[in-house]
Amino acid sequence: MQDQENQEVAKQPEGDAAPAAEQQTAAPAGSGLEEQLSATEAKLAEMHDAFMRAKAEADNVRRRAQEDVAKAHKFAIESFAEAMVPVRDSLEMALKVEAPTVESIKEGVEMTLKQLTAAFEKNRLVEVMPQAGDKLDPNKHQAVAVVPADQEANTVVAVLQKGYMIADRLLRPAIVTAAAPK
Repeated sequence: MQDQENQEVAKQPEGDAAPAAEQQTAAPAGSGLEEQLSATEAKLAEMHDAFMRAKAEADNVRRRAQEDVAKAHKFAIESFAEAMVPVRDSLEMALKVEAPTVESIKEGVEMTLKQLTAAFEKNRLVEVMPQAGDKLDPNKHQAVAVVPADQEANTVVAVLQKGYMIADRLLRPAIVTAAAPK
């Protein structure tokens, strides 16, 4: 039987064998390209969908961040305001006293100052109060006068008004007089 098949194949002219082989390989190759094209198109659609989702997520994150910043600006003073309300209450109560004595006024002012100091500490509002003889720091001190002194030049002689910092940012410099060079 195999001999008969071999003879039939041998009887076919060689010119006919090549086109038959091409037809057999051409059909799978064409359908393979179509499958590859449809797979690539599906992958492209999947990638486009993933890209659009990532873009939408990035837009949402950006929008939420902008809203958070806006809320932070709007309510930044909230903590400080909460700490200041008792100070105001104390001052209003002091004004309602019918017959205040010097002692009661002094005691009330001291208590109110304690409340104010606690509010400052809670909100990281720190005093800038250099001592006489400290080196003049132009980042924290403002010298309004240079006076002759028995101490080193460019040092603090006297503090006219203390300064304040919020965390690491200067709110108001300490107003000082500085020693003049000798």
